[in-house]
Amino acid sequence: MKQEYFVVVLAHSLRGRLRRVHIPHQAVYAILTLALLGCFSVFGFVASYARMAWKVANYNALKQEADGLRARYQSLQKVVGQTNEQLASLQLYAKEVSVAYGIKQKLEGPADISAEGKLVPTFAESVQDYDFLRTTNLLALSTRNSGRLRPTRSQPGAQPSMWPVQGNITGPFGKRTDPFSDEGAFHKGVDISVPSGTAVHVTADGMVVQAAMVTGGYGRLVVVDHGGGTQTYYAHLSRIYVHAGQEVRRGDLVGAAGSTGRVTAPHLHYEVRVGGTPMNPRRYLSTAAIYQGTPRKDFPF
Repeated sequence: MKQEYFVVVLAHSLRGRLRRVHIPHQAVYAILTLALLGCFSVFGFVASYARMAWKVANYNALKQEADGLRARYQSLQKVVGQTNEQLASLQLYAKEVSVAYGIKQKLEGPADISAEGKLVPTFAESVQDYDFLRTTNLLALSTRNSGRLRPTRSQPGAQPSMWPVQGNITGPFGKRTDPFSDEGAFHKGVDISVPSGTAVHVTADGMVVQAAMVTGGYGRLVVVDHGGGTQTYYAHLSRIYVHAGQEVRRGDLVGAAGSTGRVTAPHLHYEVRVGGTPMNPRRYLSTAAIYQGTPRKDFPF
């Protein structure tokens, strides 16, 4: 039996001879099969590479998204921390205000179920907590001298009624940007700009309960108790002319302005506190006069 084959005729371009080539069918089929298998292999390699490239691109996108979410989470954690600090500060101020003005705390919940409501700290407990936060020396000194000095609102000199120094207010009371950290902060008094060494006068009759260098940014500090829960603070002093336990009269010299403590320039930090709660000194300074007399200097050092 003769084998079937294909005949391929080849012609020479110069000599013109014809040559026949016999190619069996099986060889042609084998070549076609191999070519088809090669096409499938190439297609498989290309598809595998494309799939791998797609997975790598998807992984990079997911990684970038995860990094972005991590950064947002850290930012939110920082915001939550700052919010918690502000909330704690507001709670402390609210507690001090309630102590200062005698606000009574009640049972939580509707009136008809008040007997089963959750109890919050009583007014007496709040007073105890607040007293615990006050320094022991200050409380002891105030108690010891309470019988000697008891001015009231109706007595002249019991409330701040003059400017401690003559100058311009450069740092107002209330919320502001801290000059050192550039973060939000609460300013408990006012800053009055004056040259270093300017005489500082007490703004009402009272008794000195603190006169020393302190930590926390005040520097050299003088605190005068005027009775009735009212106190005035004179901070960043360069010199102190009084001592704890000394009685002073409105206009007496208590120190000299300076730049001790946490300051950027010489000035006087002046505070008015009622029941331990900082009050805006502008309410006292707006109608107050500048001291014009010759102060009595008790201690020349």
